[in-house]
Amino acid sequence: MFKWIIRAFLALAVIVVVAGIANRDRLTRLLAVTSLFDEDKIVANFSNMPELFFSTAMPRGESAPSPLPTGDAMTLPIDYDAWVTDRSATAMVVLHKGTVVHEAYYLGTDAEHGRISWSVAKSYLSTLVGIAVDDGLIDLDAPAKQYAPDLAGTAYEKATVRNILNMSSGVVFDEDYLDFWSDINRMGRVLALGGSMDDFALSLDETFVEPGAQWQYVSIDTHVLGMVLRGATGRNVPDLLNEQILVPLALEQDAAYVTDGDGVAFVLGGLHMTTRDYARFGQMVLQGGQWQGQQIVSADWLRAATRASAPTAPGDIHYGYQWWIPADEDLDNPDHAFLGRGVYGQYLYIDPAREVVIAANGADRAFREDGAFDQNLATFRALAQAAAQ
Repeated sequence: MFKWIIRAFLALAVIVVVAGIANRDRLTRLLAVTSLFDEDKIVANFSNMPELFFSTAMPRGESAPSPLPTGDAMTLPIDYDAWVTDRSATAMVVLHKGTVVHEAYYLGTDAEHGRISWSVAKSYLSTLVGIAVDDGLIDLDAPAKQYAPDLAGTAYEKATVRNILNMSSGVVFDEDYLDFWSDINRMGRVLALGGSMDDFALSLDETFVEPGAQWQYVSIDTHVLGMVLRGATGRNVPDLLNEQILVPLALEQDAAYVTDGDGVAFVLGGLHMTTRDYARFGQMVLQGGQWQGQQIVSADWLRAATRASAPTAPGDIHYGYQWWIPADEDLDNPDHAFLGRGVYGQYLYIDPAREVVIAANGADRAFREDGAFDQNLATFRALAQAAAQ
């Protein structure tokens, strides 16, 4: 009897070990999610996302690297060093008229490190949608389900592409990063365990208002926008992004996209590249979609995308097509500033009037505290003013 128990125990141990080996990658990704923002790991994690999760590489192409030109160093605002410390900045690149006037790296990182974009990636997807609109492949006022038929019968049944672009879909989605059971965190676990982001989006069946009636920032809208783009073009997003935007920009390093288990890009926040290359994209946007003589996306699209089109509440920050416009910007000024914005301190700030682009990355675990965004915005404005002097 004792020998039988020992044999059974050993057999069970073998099964556990084999199962552990078979699921090692899933467990590794799940552990990465649960410790992704830990104080002692967040900086390294943000620079190694393609290794921690499913990902797809986007090679920079065969052309020679085209480094951004460097000019005389600007005079930094007096409060800049305090901002770096307060907001746990990891990188800062400031361009004036396409020339680097300030570049610095912090918390043990350097120019060679790639960095996760988080929601700055949304502005890249907006630009891809713009190219598809320019090519006549997408009608913004068509139902989203026209391009992604699986959306029929879901919470997106009545939403148009435009509703989703400016986040007025009316879909119920809990974006609370501090709640373990929130939709955004459940979605993160789906991603880590190799599940399907499409299936997660299609499982949503509640709305709180009719599409187009009210703005509410819900990241799942951006994933659905990716479904629309894939349906309209018959292409996956990493291939489109690399072919239509990144290779023409002649990046200095390869980029990558975090994906789900089906290889579908995590378009709402999975883009991974260097800070210099984020700045390069911002410069193309500042130049009305042009880069070295090539029109990558139309200037008309960029003007529409960075206009305050979403039905935000009076006095709140404005929103366009996956771009933010500060609440106090003069919306009658066609050269008003706008920005891409991601959690934990990722920013792409563009000031057309001063011809300044600012790409900033961070590991700011206090990014949601009162005054954090205001401090960031004030710093970017001071940098833009100083760079243009």
